[in-house]
Amino acid sequence: MPTGHFLCHGVSWTREGPSLALASPQGERTSLDLPASNQASSEQVCGGGFNLGFRLDDGPGSRYCLGYSKALNGGERRSFPCPTRTTAERGYQCGPCFARDDFRYMHDVHRSGVAPGGLAQYLAQEHWLYIATFADGSTKVGTASQRSKWTRLAEQGAVVARYVAQADNGRVVRVLEDTVTRSAGLPQAIRSAAKTAALARPLPQQRLKEANDDAAAAASRLLKREIDIDGYRTSYQVWDPPPGWQQVLAAHAPVYPLSLGAGEHGGAVRAVLGQVALLVLPEGEFLLDLAQLRGRRLELGEWRSPAIAVQQELF
Repeated sequence: MPTGHFLCHGVSWTREGPSLALASPQGERTSLDLPASNQASSEQVCGGGFNLGFRLDDGPGSRYCLGYSKALNGGERRSFPCPTRTTAERGYQCGPCFARDDFRYMHDVHRSGVAPGGLAQYLAQEHWLYIATFADGSTKVGTASQRSKWTRLAEQGAVVARYVAQADNGRVVRVLEDTVTRSAGLPQAIRSAAKTAALARPLPQQRLKEANDDAAAAASRLLKREIDIDGYRTSYQVWDPPPGWQQVLAAHAPVYPLSLGAGEHGGAVRAVLGQVALLVLPEGEFLLDLAQLRGRRLELGEWRSPAIAVQQELF
């Protein structure tokens, strides 16, 4: 495990598994691989499994700029650190980095038509419209590029999802997304805290599938009958979640009760679902929302969480 001081960029996923994306104080990017799953018992994991320990370097509520991205010729995306390493003003960026970021045009380009050349090439690739359902049955509509078709849903923490349309480009898919939100009432975002809380008491898999089926059917009806644009085809592809996610769902673990605003935290990670780690401590298993670390400065090392007073109602 890398040790030292880092700026956390959140959890990223590939087909090989999840990792905690980090940047050194000099802006060099690195990552810490996390286990997608671990079939060992809680006792075995505590004894010799994957350990994650960190101490928050900054004050409570401090969140730092994660820099900006440029869309290069050919549609490639390149990230740059914040030149001044200052605090974030909006979301995860300072004002100057937001102004430099090509991807700030992304969500309005289908209305404004404004996009830098590299972003226009990025948007020219095929995009997918998906319907994602989370552990409590809440459901959203979203988009993913061809390159991020699978990883987008893995990073979102969907439990059940399907792709309902394949669009020729990013402009068309955002028209579809806005139409589904407006006409079918599906939101385009769900808070990370709500996703984490839902994992403590997940609905049965069949109910989640039914919720996703119903929302996907409503979206499909709109796509087939009520959207008068060209450049897309309806789809009905089921998304395959990463192996091991059932460990997090089956744990019915409570949300990690200690504040991540400051202090030392750590334990053994048994599995990861989306941005949430199943953390094993002497008191039991807890759901640790790693999304809360995004934009935070932390020191990785052999840190451990302080003792937790376990209450029966948590379980």
